[in-house]
Formats: sequence, structure tokens, C-alpha cells
Amino acid sequence: MAVSIRTCLTRWTVSVPLVATAALALTWGRELPSAVVVVAALLLGGAVLAAVHHAEVVAHKVGEPYGSLVLAVAVTIIEVALIVTLMISGGEKTQALARDTVFAAVMITCNGLLGISLLVGALRRHVSVFNAEGTGGAFATVATLATLSLVLPSFTTSRPGPQFSPAQLTFAAVASLSLYALFVTVQTRRHRDYFLPITSSGKVIDVEEHLDPPTTRTALISLGALMVALIAVVGLAKGVSPAIESGVASIGLPQAVVGVVIALLVLLPETIAAVRAAARDRVQTSLNLAVGSAMASIGLTIPAIAIAMIWLEGPLLLGLGGTQMILLALTVAVGTLTIVPGRANVLQGGVHLALLAAFLFLAASP
Repeated sequence: MAVSIRTCLTRWTVSVPLVATAALALTWGRELPSAVVVVAALLLGGAVLAAVHHAEVVAHKVGEPYGSLVLAVAVTIIEVALIVTLMISGGEKTQALARDTVFAAVMITCNGLLGISLLVGALRRHVSVFNAEGTGGAFATVATLATLSLVLPSFTTSRPGPQFSPAQLTFAAVASLSLYALFVTVQTRRHRDYFLPITSSGKVIDVEEHLDPPTTRTALISLGALMVALIAVVGLAKGVSPAIESGVASIGLPQAVVGVVIALLVLLPETIAAVRAAARDRVQTSLNLAVGSAMASIGLTIPAIAIAMIWLEGPLLLGLGGTQMILLALTVAVGTLTIVPGRANVLQGGVHLALLAAFLFLAASP
């Protein structure tokens, strides 16, 4: 196993992120012609696949739940940088970009990643089994963060429109960061066993069998390559975003679709990693990625945006509309019913994927 990993590291999984990063440096801040956009999109796809490979190498070295945490946090940090960069250069049309992207990330992770992971796991052995204690606590935290940050701004009265006052935004940022830090402490220290894969009988799987862990040197190379690949993914996503915006406008779709597309691109590495984990009968790892990514998306984005608003001009629109609130409430209710038993079949997976389809359709046709 170590030999195959070292072989892969000397090939495309290292070269593609480097080429993608070089392309990013050459195209940053420039208006790209159609042919260059196509090349950038291909490099973006290659960087996504490379990021998944390196994330799995790191995860194998450090074990769960640290592996899924590394990927979720790394992707979210760079996602935040992308949102802030677009808000700085985008003007009035990006006032709701943070809300649209974060809400899209929550719906994609809590319905798309969770649904497809349960579906793949259930197709493998009829029933997907996971630890309801850890996943339930994480899902409750996501529901709380989403309500505090995305629902309450639509009902507060200190400022006109769906936005917080500076004091309210500060409170939401501190609460988000505090809850996320508390979750990480619980996940990695006090109750780590709640987030480890389990067998159908409920036995915790703490060590992967029949797989030799990579060496420390290989893991460090993969960690560095993972960061390079993720920078390339988000940077190239920004580079092709003008083409996305013009395409969205040309076919008459709402501006919120841009945030959805960005979230879909940025979450590709986690999606592929989650499906692979579920295919290996590690549904808990998939759920760690899904719910952990949703939590990181809110818990890290809101504080970063709050700080960025010190120098950004214009209002920050965070409050969801009525349709979005209904979808969020339905996601929370269905997710709770899915997670509490600790077992799920293809029906639960299909229901969550139907909710994702409804979100995508209503985003394009509100």
C-alpha cells in the first residue's frame, strides 16, 4: 500500500495541482476567453480528484475523525477566502453571496452528501449503520448555527431588510465560532468514539484492517499537495465564476444560482470522498464529512465575513427568504428522523436527495 501511494505521489496527483496552480497564477484577475475557461475547468476537475486522493492519504495516516476534519476545515477556509474575494470585487450584486453560498453548502451537505452516502451504504449491505450519538449532536449544532446565522436576520428589527446590526453580527460570529470549537473538542478529544465507523452490531472500528498506513513523509507530502490542490480548486472556481455569472444571466436565472454553483464546485472533493467512504462500508466517515462540512461552512464563514465587514462597504444580507426557510426546516426535521435511529435504508437516502433536487430546482425557478 505504501509503495502504491508513493508511486501515485510522483505522478498526476502531484503534477496536476502544480499545473493547476500555475494556471491560476497566470490567469488571476484577468478576463478569460472561452478556450481558457474550458482548460481551467478541466484543470479544476483534475485538482478536485487529486485533492480527494491526498485527503484519503492524510485520513489514513491520522485516522478518524481527524481525517474528515482536515478535509472539511481546509475546504471551508479556502471557501471563505473565495467568498470574501468575490465580495470585495463584486459590488452590490455580491451583498447576498455569503448567504447564498453558505445556505447552498448546508443544503448540499445535509441533503446531497448525506443522502448519497446513505444510499450507497444501503445498496452495499441493505442498511447503513452509523453512530447516532455523534452524528445527532453534530446535526443539532448545524441546525442551531443555521438558525442563528441565516434565519434570525429575517426577523430582527434593528436594521431594515434581512441583515444584522453590527452588535448582532458580532454575537452571531462569536456564537458560531464557539459552537464550532466546542464541536471539534468533542469530536477529537472527549467523545472521539462517537465519530468512528461501527459495524452492524455496533462495534467501533478504530483501525482499518489489511491496510498499512502511509509513512509520515508520504502523509506530509500529501498534506502539502492537498492544500495546493484546494487553493487551485477555489482559485480556478473564482476564475471561471465570471463565465458562470454571464451564463446564469444569459439564460435568465436568479443571481442566487451563482452561489449554488460555487458551492457545488468547492464541495466536489468532499462529495467524492464521502461516496468512496460509503462504498467501503464506512458510512460514519461519510456523515462526518457531510455534517462536519456544513458546520464548518457556517462556523468559519460567518466570523470571517463579520471581520471582513469592517472594511467592506454596503449591507450584508444574511436572512433567508420564506421558501428557503421552509426547505431548511424540512431538512432539519427529516435529518433528525434519519439520524436518531442510527440506521437508514435507501428510502432515507432517496428522501434527502429529493430535498436537494427541490432546492436546486427552486434556486433556478423561485
